[in-house]
Amino acid sequence: MAGLEPLDAIELPLDDRRDGKVRVSWALGDDRRLFVTTDRLSAFDRIIARVPYKGQVLNQLAGWWFEQTSDIIANHCISLPDPNVLIARAARPLSVEVVVRGHITGVTDTALWTRYAAGERTIYGHRFPDGMVKNSPLPAPIVTPTTKGAHGTHDIPLSQADVVADGHVDAATWSQVEAAALAVFERGRELAAGSGLILADTKYEFGLGSSGELLLIDEVHTPDSSRYWVADSYEARLAAGDEPESLDKEFVRRALADAGYTGDGEIPELPATVWQQTSARYIETYERLTGRTFVPGAYPAAQRIADTVAALEII
Repeated sequence: MAGLEPLDAIELPLDDRRDGKVRVSWALGDDRRLFVTTDRLSAFDRIIARVPYKGQVLNQLAGWWFEQTSDIIANHCISLPDPNVLIARAARPLSVEVVVRGHITGVTDTALWTRYAAGERTIYGHRFPDGMVKNSPLPAPIVTPTTKGAHGTHDIPLSQADVVADGHVDAATWSQVEAAALAVFERGRELAAGSGLILADTKYEFGLGSSGELLLIDEVHTPDSSRYWVADSYEARLAAGDEPESLDKEFVRRALADAGYTGDGEIPELPATVWQQTSARYIETYERLTGRTFVPGAYPAAQRIADTVAALEII
């Protein structure tokens, strides 16, 4: 991994470029878009670092999860012609992110535990009793929506009633979204358990296709969008008051929080070992969940991707 230049930016001769924190997309015509997943890592709604192979893990693991959940809800995935490339159905994203939580945990401002520890007992419209323990399971998974913060701005928590009352999503569509999110989360927990992992919480994005069909979009159950804990050590660590062994981005969030960073001000410089361990954790998550051996894509990634896209004869 030493000497690899992570994929940060890429230029392709395609139309209608749209830049996200981690992904870049272009229009392909015929109601399709091409997405490139970079190696950028965001935390606390900021781009924190670039981590080799991270983009490949996200793209390929999301593709696998789209296959595993396609019987529950349609998704935008068409094909993965390159480790970092997704060709997808075009969709109009809904203006809310849909977070499903199975445990009370987290260190960000929108996390359940952060707000609970600060004394709140009604959070996202849900009522919580006194005496809850960090990282403990909830009686049942709950849906906790947020707005989508623009670059550098924080997401704003919403109750489910707010989603409809504030005009983000109409009531009928929101009912579909909530049911789909809980069902996909349950499928995720089942498959994660079979791999020795606990899916503690996750974030979904939904959109509407050209015909108005509700689609699951963006990514599903990746280490970026989800918290994964190692099941074998969970109970003992919970009883001892220790943090669970995590195979996700929470490892980076904790390192930043330990350095005094919670999303505002200058981003602290973390040791190179943090990024090496982050890459290793992402790859381990991919291999444990899919049962496949991770095959690293060639670097420099930008040239490889450009060659792949050119061979698709869409330019």
